[in-house]
Amino acid sequence: MTLPPLTLGIEEEYQIIDPETRELKSYVQEFLEEARVVLQDQVKPEFLQSQVEVGSHICRNVQEVRAEVIRLRRSVCRLAEEKGVRVAAASTHPISQWHSQTANKGERYTQLATDMAQLARRMLIFGMHVHVGFENREMMIDVMNQARYFVPHLLALSTSSPFWQGRDTGLKSYRTVVFESLPRTGMPPSLKSWADYQGFIDTLVATKCIDEPTKIWWDIRPHPKFPTLEFRVCDICTRVDEAVSIAALVQAIVAKLIKLRMNNQSWRTYRHHLITENKWRAVRYGTDGQLIDFGKREEVPFRFLAQELLDLVDDVVDELGSRNEVEYIKRILTEGTSADRQLEVYRKTGSLEAVVDHLVEETKAGCF
Repeated sequence: MTLPPLTLGIEEEYQIIDPETRELKSYVQEFLEEARVVLQDQVKPEFLQSQVEVGSHICRNVQEVRAEVIRLRRSVCRLAEEKGVRVAAASTHPISQWHSQTANKGERYTQLATDMAQLARRMLIFGMHVHVGFENREMMIDVMNQARYFVPHLLALSTSSPFWQGRDTGLKSYRTVVFESLPRTGMPPSLKSWADYQGFIDTLVATKCIDEPTKIWWDIRPHPKFPTLEFRVCDICTRVDEAVSIAALVQAIVAKLIKLRMNNQSWRTYRHHLITENKWRAVRYGTDGQLIDFGKREEVPFRFLAQELLDLVDDVVDELGSRNEVEYIKRILTEGTSADRQLEVYRKTGSLEAVVDHLVEETKAGCF
């Protein structure tokens, strides 16, 4: 059976950095207008003025994703340098303090600050969201239910936030810990159908928990406005190749689960809290840790389970045209993630400023 078209999209949130102090700089409004001349609605502010978000066009395949990520990073880096600042792709800043940041103005940001109080101000974090587009809503819920199992794998492969407020946290993804202080985050529940999901949304709106469904921030969610399944769990990848490979792997996971369904099969489902145990291990240790093999009820090195995932999706990557990009995951398993490289720079130099410089250079590598 032939897979349905599975479009891709990617969003990345970058840090705006002062090259002299290496601190974050509240500067997004100063160059946003010029950025929109080049990128139109593909660039926008985030809650804090030291953040800038970009989003790709709808891509037919992972090769188009690569071209989009390179184009967007190149454009933002050039404009930033013209303005005397730099950008970096990492999910926390090694040095800057959250209480020193300035929030953007606007009704949405004001409401977020009102609703979440100090928790909103602590959101000095940066993420990467991957969208896989397909039209069948019932299939979307079914795929989301099954794809929860792979959330820890995706997080471990993308970790880029080992530092917080000038300290080595001992975690590979401190962003996850910060973000999960908000409500309606983390692993989504298992849902019976699209109607079950919509009923959940309607209940939250009717009881004034939320005013609209974009305020559900699960690790995976059906996008409220577009026909996409949005994977929100990942740290932002510092290298372009890493971002593209993660997007390719997400698409391959979705394709494999759809293919199983088309053959009246499904991936095994596990208890919510078992999956969150594996997610914690990904947060703490990244690719160096051990995850639980639920079938065997034993700990297994993450790299073994990651190879099993690559074997699982092997029969769809050629149809998707993404074999080379998915194969790059093996390089991540060998060389580590951005978090590992940041820690290595810090071990060698003892300087968090050197880590910032490293991030700036890796972010734009391959874009010019």
